[in-house]
Amino acid sequence: MPTAEALVKAKERELDLVEISPKAKPPVCKIIDYGKYQYEQKKKERVQRNASKGHEMKGIRLSFRIGPGDLERQRKHAEEFLTTGHPVRIQLIMKGREKAHKNLAFDKIKEFIKLLGEFGTLDQMPKLGGFQIVAIMKPIGGKK
Repeated sequence: MPTAEALVKAKERELDLVEISPKAKPPVCKIIDYGKYQYEQKKKERVQRNASKGHEMKGIRLSFRIGPGDLERQRKHAEEFLTTGHPVRIQLIMKGREKAHKNLAFDKIKEFIKLLGEFGTLDQMPKLGGFQIVAIMKPIGGKK
């Protein structure tokens, strides 16, 4: 159909003539509401972007001398992250003389990991890096 005829039909219907595939022979055009088309495209983009954010890494920071109440609070946060499908990075930071007692710090982080055992699986064993110990837990299979 000639371009002029297509434009006339689009104006009659109070819609827009939109070029869909300009490189095709002949170029492909559609008569649609362009504002609605743009809205649908942005909506699809937004849904796709939110879906990709779904599994971002969450972090939990512990200290060597963390008290039982604070440990419980951090456990609840980690549990919430794991049940919603996010992997959790557990980080225990040592300062000053705490650095001399790395074995106690490893015990503390392993105890914390045991508390989360029913919500996630250990993806990366606790590893010493500088003055911190880092472990990563992934959520258990079907939970989201």
